[in-house]
Amino acid sequence: MEHIGSYLRDIYFHKKSGPLIFKYEDIQRYLFFHDGFLVFAKITHPQELLGEVLYKLGKISKQTYSEIDSYIDPTLRLGESLMKEGLLSEDDLYAGLAYQMREITLNIFPYFDGKFKFQERSKFEEEEFKSKITIPDLIEEGIRRMKFHPQLEKFMVKKVPFPKSQDFSDRLTEEESKIIGVIDGISTVEDLFQSGDFEPKFFWKTLYLSYCLNIIDIKEPEKAPVKKDKAEKVAFEVKDRKLAEMLAMSEQLSNMDYYQILNVPDNSSSYQIKLSYFRLAREYHPDCFSKNLPLDVKEKIEDVFSHIKEAYETLSDEKKKYDYDSKRETYPDLTGKELEKQADIKYRQGRTLFNQERYEEALKLLEEAVRLKRNKAIYFLMLAMAKSKVPPFHKKAEEDFQKAITLEPSNPECFMGLGMYYKEEGFSDKAKKQFKKALEVDPEHHIALRELGLTEKPKKKGLTGIFKPLAKKKK
Repeated sequence: MEHIGSYLRDIYFHKKSGPLIFKYEDIQRYLFFHDGFLVFAKITHPQELLGEVLYKLGKISKQTYSEIDSYIDPTLRLGESLMKEGLLSEDDLYAGLAYQMREITLNIFPYFDGKFKFQERSKFEEEEFKSKITIPDLIEEGIRRMKFHPQLEKFMVKKVPFPKSQDFSDRLTEEESKIIGVIDGISTVEDLFQSGDFEPKFFWKTLYLSYCLNIIDIKEPEKAPVKKDKAEKVAFEVKDRKLAEMLAMSEQLSNMDYYQILNVPDNSSSYQIKLSYFRLAREYHPDCFSKNLPLDVKEKIEDVFSHIKEAYETLSDEKKKYDYDSKRETYPDLTGKELEKQADIKYRQGRTLFNQERYEEALKLLEEAVRLKRNKAIYFLMLAMAKSKVPPFHKKAEEDFQKAITLEPSNPECFMGLGMYYKEEGFSDKAKKQFKKALEVDPEHHIALRELGLTEKPKKKGLTGIFKPLAKKKK
């Protein structure tokens, strides 16, 4: 998409210098940037010429404006000529130049069918400009001022948005922040829009504003790796991965409740349930798989999706959800201490099964421990580790690691768990950040030191960190 917002985003966040040329029919504008700041602009449109701007701002008199042509000196710029004649102060000149640059740039935002050309070059000499305008201000005002254009939807609809930076998030309104809050880094923009009750034009402009302010970034939907000389295998590789996940889920259906099938917490809102269902439907609908699969495999796929659909239809209906929840295992006669004791039993049983590598059985017990006691970080940590080992739940493990960290930020093992998860996923930079956070809590954490390639400090005797017993391998 050829739009000024995208160009300004690139120039500002990469601190580029050079002229950006915009052309549309007989309109031509020149914007000059230095280290990511707008420093100068040129235009031939009479409403944007400096003399018109200075008069509009009250910086020069009506008489001076009416005689403006007489002050044009081929050896000087208009502002310098007016200053020489004592008709304009230096401060008023800079105020006029800044206003002119803003208006020239903001007037480009409504155009989605113009042509842009950015000529990156070394920085301008300092004496070439004395006014600077911050680009995020232009981006925010320009996008808010412009009308919705269908190109915005076309540009983003098939992309996957993900959080990028919080630096300019304070510029968003409460309603805009709610839209950004539903971004999970997995769903496409189209899925996010369909799963919520959003006003279309406001939704698309909000996402584009957030993108141009670098609050979010966008990427293509993930695909399985493929060799460049065998591109025709892409579809099959993607389907094989999905097929493995479906077959793994098929084996666990008898041990999964509806919340586990939809991969949502048991206190999820109707919106979260709906969003998760749309995501699963997009990934695992029977039509997503090859028609040449064996009959028994097709039956398993259809059975899994039937359970997914049944889970959604139950949990998305208030009455059905109430009836379903009332039939789940409950402990109505237990006191708070007894509930806590029951939760601890479930946790210890789940951990034992995890150490025995019976991950699916552990997952069931740990889910129950969390349901009984939702403020124990260690429960969420073990649950996250179990989920990371079971394919149908693997992608949701990150949320439970984060929950554990939120509940107990003083526990280095929570950061280590998330770090190990990121490492296994191939996100080395993210993993290192978590290992560093673990060291901030415990500077002598030997596993964190080892993962960061640092010289280990003397180890504490009797170390009983959660990763020590879990790291043992079978002999």
